[in-house]
Amino acid sequence: MTVGTSLTPEFWQHFSVLLVLALAMTAILTAVFTTAFEALTARLRDRRRHGPAAPRAPHRPAPSDHRTSVHC
Repeated sequence: MTVGTSLTPEFWQHFSVLLVLALAMTAILTAVFTTAFEALTARLRDRRRHGPAAPRAPHRPAPSDHRTSVHC
């Protein structure tokens, strides 16, 4: 006695449709992510070409008179 299901033509039709959809989605997502990754690497490359950013001076508050008043 064998237990299992027979692979009907309907199964193969659904299988082939799902296979084609999966291949199409893989191709589309690969193209999208490749384009995005290339844009990111180009942006980083351009940023490095312009040289390192100049070191920033530490933020100093504006000079003001900090004398405390003495009232009795």
